[in-house]
Amino acid sequence: MKKEQVVEAVVLAKKDKGLSWESIASELGMGTVWVTSACLGMNSMPEEPAEKLCQLLDLPASAKVALMEYPVKTWDKNIPQDPLIYRLYEVVGVYGDTLKEVIQEKFGDGIMSAIDFSMDIEKQEDPKGDRVVLTMNGKFLPYKTW
Repeated sequence: MKKEQVVEAVVLAKKDKGLSWESIASELGMGTVWVTSACLGMNSMPEEPAEKLCQLLDLPASAKVALMEYPVKTWDKNIPQDPLIYRLYEVVGVYGDTLKEVIQEKFGDGIMSAIDFSMDIEKQEDPKGDRVVLTMNGKFLPYKTW
């Protein structure tokens, strides 16, 4: 199977079995955000969780191989139309330069790693409307000189 076919098979099996990403991640003993990303083809899955996922979702053996393959991390370069994804683009558009300035002021000239990285999503109940709490935790990587 190709990675794209596995993504489709995972999403269909998840729906057919009435599972949530959180319950799948719990079964694999891994983080919800990372497991979801791997299931959507944006990360390669180690052998043990790939095997567990295939068993959990009754996927063919060929799916395990595709889940373990290194991804090609590409996405549509156009501004997304989905409101949630668009709003994240808006956050980066409005606050991206600010984030860069504050990070570099605190750490120096460099970037936040998306390789040595974790992310969590929480729900914070609020009487004025529930809040989405995104926590991104990336290692600071200074630019080197030579």
